Amino acid sequence: MQENDIINRIISLCNARSWTFYRLSKESGITYSTLCTMLHKSNAPSIPTLIKICSGFGITLSDFFDDGSEHILLSDPQKAHLHRWNTLTPENQAAADKYIDYLLSQQKPEKE
Repeated sequence: MQENDIINRIISLCNARSWTFYRLSKESGITYSTLCTMLHKSNAPSIPTLIKICSGFGITLSDFFDDGSEHILLSDPQKAHLHRWNTLTPENQAAADKYIDYLLSQQKPEKE
C-alpha cells in the first residue's frame, strides 16, 4: 500500500463513520494538529501511530489493510456473541449450531 493509499484509507474510514479529523484525534489519542499535518501533507503515519488510529476506529491493522469488498461491521452484541463463541470447545460450538438451527426451524416467518 502506497503512502497516499494509507492516507486515503484513513479519510475513507472517517467518511464512512461521518467522523471529523477532530473526532478521530480524540478517539485515537493523537493530537489534532499531528493528525491534520499528516493527512494534509500526505505523510504516511508510522506503525505505532497507525496502530493508535486503528484503535480509535475500533479495528485491527489487518482490518485496515483488508481490501476485500465484503467487509462486515459487527454490532456490539454481535461482537460479544462472537467472543463467547470463540471461547467454546469445538463440541460446544457444534451443539450451539444445532440449537440455533432448531430455533430457526421453530421461528415463524416475518410478515412483510
